Amino acid sequence: MAAAPSASPAYRRILLKLSGEALMGEDAYGINREIVDRICAEIRDVVSAGSQVAIVVGAGNIFRGMNADGLDRATADYMGMLGTVMNALALQSALEGLGVPARAQSAIPMAPVIDSYDRHRAIAHLEQGRVVVFGGGTGNPFFTTDTAASLRGLEINADIVVKATKVDGVYDRDPVRHPDAVRYDVLSYDEVEEQ
Repeated sequence: MAAAPSASPAYRRILLKLSGEALMGEDAYGINREIVDRICAEIRDVVSAGSQVAIVVGAGNIFRGMNADGLDRATADYMGMLGTVMNALALQSALEGLGVPARAQSAIPMAPVIDSYDRHRAIAHLEQGRVVVFGGGTGNPFFTTDTAASLRGLEINADIVVKATKVDGVYDRDPVRHPDAVRYDVLSYDEVEEQ
C-alpha cells in the first residue's frame, strides 16, 4: 500500500459510475483486460491520494451486444443486471491484481459468487481503504445503472458522483443513435426538469 498522502484529497468519498462499454475499449463487446487494468490503475492512484472509492458498473459491454428482441422488459433488465455482476467481479479481480483491496457487492443475492449489497458493510470497507464495486444495479427492473449510482452515492454518503462514459457530455438525445443530437455546454437543473 502506498504511503499516506501529504495533503487532503478534494473529495473524501467518491462514487464512480463506470459504463460497461468503457471496459471493452475498441472491442465490439466483452472485457478488454488492457483497458480494465488501465482504469484500475487510475482508481489505484485516486485511492493512494487518500480518497475512498466506490464504483457502480454498467453492462453495455455484455448485454447490448446481444439481441433482446422478443424479451419482455423486466427479463431484459434482469439479464443486464447479471452482466453488471460479471463486470463487478472483473473489476474486483483487476484491482486486487494491482494490490488494491476491493470488495464486490450485488443488489441481487448470489452467494457464494458475490457478497450481497449491505450499506453498512460497504461503508466499513470504504473506511478500511477498500474499493467497493456495486453490481446488480438497484436489484429492480426498469431502473438504469445511473439510477443505481445516484442511489448508492446517497446511501454511502459520497461527496461526489462522477459518471465515466464514452459520451463526451450531455445531449438532448442519444448521440450514438442520433448524429444530429445537440450537446449542451451548460444545463441548469430547471432545464433538465423542463426537457
